[in-house]
Amino acid sequence: MLIARVVGSVVSTVKHPSIRNHKLLIVQPMHAAGQEDPRDFVALDVAHAGIGDVVLVNQEGGGAREVLNDPDAPVISLIVGVIDSVELQTDQG
Repeated sequence: MLIARVVGSVVSTVKHPSIRNHKLLIVQPMHAAGQEDPRDFVALDVAHAGIGDVVLVNQEGGGAREVLNDPDAPVISLIVGVIDSVELQTDQG
């Protein structure tokens, strides 16, 4: 699981039957200051997210296929929730 921001969408006229009723969104993983910028990727949306939303992404194909209830779904990354707020606490050791 990772936290990401939705930065765009993908338009597709033809989709695999198991993902036909879902949006494909481009997400950008969020990271702590000083860490390398991770690459954007496409995720299937089952949480009704939109551009600008902070989301929780499952990046494990087995879990994604279970959520979709389709063992043959060609999905690895799945948006499973929209996050209202994030609070980070740093150690001040």
